[in-house]
Amino acid sequence: MKSIKEAWSHFPTWAHDPKSFFKFEVIYESKRSSARVGRIYTNHGIIETPSFVPVGTNATLKCIDSSMANECDVDLMFCNTYHLMIQPGTEVVRRCGGLHKFMNREDRPLITDSGGFQVFSMQAGSMNLSSKVGLKGAGGKKRPNTVLGVTEKGVTFKSYKDGRKLFLSPETCVQAQKDLGADIIIPLDHLPAYNVTQTELKESFRLSHLWEEQSLAHHMECVNDQAMYSVVHGGMDFKMRTSSIEKLSKLPFDGIAIGGSLGKSREDLISLLKFVMPQLNPVLPVHLLGIGDIDSISKAVPLGIDTFDSSYPTKVARHGYVFVEEKPRKVADLRKSKYANDLSPLSSSCDCYTCQRYTRAYLHHLYRAREPTFWSLASIHNLKQMTRTMKVYR
Repeated sequence: MKSIKEAWSHFPTWAHDPKSFFKFEVIYESKRSSARVGRIYTNHGIIETPSFVPVGTNATLKCIDSSMANECDVDLMFCNTYHLMIQPGTEVVRRCGGLHKFMNREDRPLITDSGGFQVFSMQAGSMNLSSKVGLKGAGGKKRPNTVLGVTEKGVTFKSYKDGRKLFLSPETCVQAQKDLGADIIIPLDHLPAYNVTQTELKESFRLSHLWEEQSLAHHMECVNDQAMYSVVHGGMDFKMRTSSIEKLSKLPFDGIAIGGSLGKSREDLISLLKFVMPQLNPVLPVHLLGIGDIDSISKAVPLGIDTFDSSYPTKVARHGYVFVEEKPRKVADLRKSKYANDLSPLSSSCDCYTCQRYTRAYLHHLYRAREPTFWSLASIHNLKQMTRTMKVYR
């Protein structure tokens, strides 16, 4: 891998200049912690930070369309490049006018990932990913290994949909995100499992930084009014995290994402963030990849994290769990019979579509009857509760 000095020479002199299409400003900093309130300006709207970023895997949130996401005050939505490459294909999205137009979200920002997380999380084969990938595991799902090979050039894998062979490289990853046209994009990186050997972690670290540099270089060939974040790596090795920050901070990225293995527990995560956050450039927005449960957010906001992505609110909603009262930590299990005659809304102070129209008794009935409408109504409420909580933090 080239030195940072050599790498820097490959980027145009304007690369580090302020961008007309992307700007981050801090408007308030806490006197008691490192928490901050800010705004990220994009061509498709403003992101108020700190902000929760729901994941719309296939260019939609599960059971919630773009219009309802707007009603739930979602500023920024996360879409997965890997899944969109497989279905419908990023070229199809480009021909349809880009992701914003394709999913009818032309007045709100979008962020897409590189696809690396999805590809490498499947490399674990048929084992339980939650025990191998760590805190950002796949919820205990067992999936077949679709990775065919990894080299310095990229990763070859099979489509989970039809088995066809696909290749993800820094160049193809960035080009796919150019086709999609999101406001914020992520370079290709390598995801190590939580329990890898030190030798494996070092190789993952090397590949990630090689690919991130190459992704940035390809991005600079056609910026397309898109911002690219770096991804800080190193697993739970703090020296490697510092090395990652030093390497990436010398390159003209527009923001910072904290990725890779983030530990096996929330305690690991917070310990890592306490170490990493003071070393980051304070003028850039910071995104925590794949973490978005309220307990983690409540501990990470005081450390200075600006945005968090997760499918957590909609995922638990589909299993019958809804956030009640004023704190989403309080969760009601609507599967239980005690809600069969409960005529109160999910939360008395909530102004979401669901709470203004339906009772707990009705929602309990929908769940027990296995009606898909429940998934939508519960997801709407949980998402609204998350965005309301972020407003309280701000």
